[in-house]
Amino acid sequence: MDHRDVLRRLAISGADPGGDDPVFAVAALDAKTLALVKLAALIAMGGAGPSYDEAADAAISAGATVAEIVDVLVGVLVVVGQPRVVAAAPQVGMVLGYDTDQSPE
Repeated sequence: MDHRDVLRRLAISGADPGGDDPVFAVAALDAKTLALVKLAALIAMGGAGPSYDEAADAAISAGATVAEIVDVLVGVLVVVGQPRVVAAAPQVGMVLGYDTDQSPE
């Protein structure tokens, strides 16, 4: 199935990514990129704290660096707005082992 078919099926059927739909069996993105994209989407929708744990852990497990994860926050800032990023930054920071409430040493 090529990208046009996938796009058409997503637009028409609202396919369920958790189901057995073959649309979601084809992933052209590598695991790291997909994990970073999922983190960006989570930031955009204002996800809950535990969701950031899962998303950042998945990105790190897929080979993303801490700098790349922080770059995702910076990269989505203009699109999702400062309030979303400000809300996500402490959550992501905690997952990465950094308490954003502590002053730098």
